Amino acid sequence: MPLIILTMLLALIASAVPVASVLGILSLALDEIFTRGRRSLMLGDFVWEQSIEYILVAIPMFILLGEIMLRSGMAQRMYNAVAQWLSWLPGGLMHANIGSSAIFAATSGSSVATAATIGCVAYPEIEKRGYNERLFLGSLAAGGTLGILIPPSINLIIYGLLTDSSVPELYLAGIFPGLILAVLFMAMIVIAVLRKPEWGGEKMESNWAERFRVLPDLLPPMLLFLVVVGSIYAGVATPTEAASIGVIFSLMIAAWNRALSVKMLLEAFEGTMRSSATIMLIILAAVFLNFVLGFMGVTQALLGAIEDLGWTPMQTMLAIIGFYLILGMFMETLSMMLTTIPVVFPIVVHMGFDPIWFGIMITVLMEAALITPPIGINLYVVHGVRTRGGKFNDMSIGVIPFLIAMLLLIALLLAVPDVAIWLPNQFY
Repeated sequence: MPLIILTMLLALIASAVPVASVLGILSLALDEIFTRGRRSLMLGDFVWEQSIEYILVAIPMFILLGEIMLRSGMAQRMYNAVAQWLSWLPGGLMHANIGSSAIFAATSGSSVATAATIGCVAYPEIEKRGYNERLFLGSLAAGGTLGILIPPSINLIIYGLLTDSSVPELYLAGIFPGLILAVLFMAMIVIAVLRKPEWGGEKMESNWAERFRVLPDLLPPMLLFLVVVGSIYAGVATPTEAASIGVIFSLMIAAWNRALSVKMLLEAFEGTMRSSATIMLIILAAVFLNFVLGFMGVTQALLGAIEDLGWTPMQTMLAIIGFYLILGMFMETLSMMLTTIPVVFPIVVHMGFDPIWFGIMITVLMEAALITPPIGINLYVVHGVRTRGGKFNDMSIGVIPFLIAMLLLIALLLAVPDVAIWLPNQFY
């Protein structure tokens, strides 16, 4: 049964059918083959019940927050300010790519939005300052992945929804791994530039007076982070309410900067609707697929098969990590989460692993999938901002050092689980 499901899934993906359609077709086909279409009779009722989940409202809210930041010019000013503070390091503005991505991630919750926003702002600097294009583009794609790990994160909301885990705990668990990964990315840039100094480009001149002058440009994203995340842990708001508060606060900042206009709002609303509709369609199709798989007994069959193997919990976890690293080469991250977590999660919990820890592990694996060719979506996003064009292979080669950094973080999470769960354990 799992072999039939996997074969059908890969065949549909290979035929270039949109992801939501893949999941919907697979659900209906499996239901017809194994349960004579009985689950399909419940489809309308089921979709309605799932679509009114309160936590899902946070997704369009966080997307809108990122859209307002981008279109009001906050992202451009933030990047310039971070560049003044980090450009002295070997690699110059490539560190600004990572630093800006980390800050933007702490407000937008989306990897694609982070990569697209910082990519548009930073790309002209490659030719202007003579950077190695492959490494520079790799830093943009990798920096964008921080959007799903550093809170607030849309992927952690979806993981919490799928596994009935606490989103505030997941947010706390993502802080240290997110910061560690940003530092590892920057370390990889330093190592690469020390080996090949010509890759570092022309240094950006800066002084302390200029650095302090641009500090106010870092305040809006920092305040947004404090408002959104702080309201959750102060007990003032749920994650959904915090996202709404963040949108209101971002509008106030845009108005303060005299960037709020009807045209800007319409563009932000249109971008939000496009992204939200795509994500929600995939979520609903995937949740129905999981519903069908549950009735077919796929999860129970896999649990029994793994127990029969006689593997230790660590061997099982290593196999799961290998499975996700390979699957990430061929599947989009959101659909991968939605189709596999309901099957894998019971196995992980049965083996005694902490659900919050696994949420961070799976998110790091999703980050790796975002920059793993040939399907890594961040590679296509950053490739799309290249006004001068170029080969897609440049992207694939440029992200290799950052994939190594992610593997190092995965090893650290396996060796020291407290990296992820210490903070939520202290708080709760």
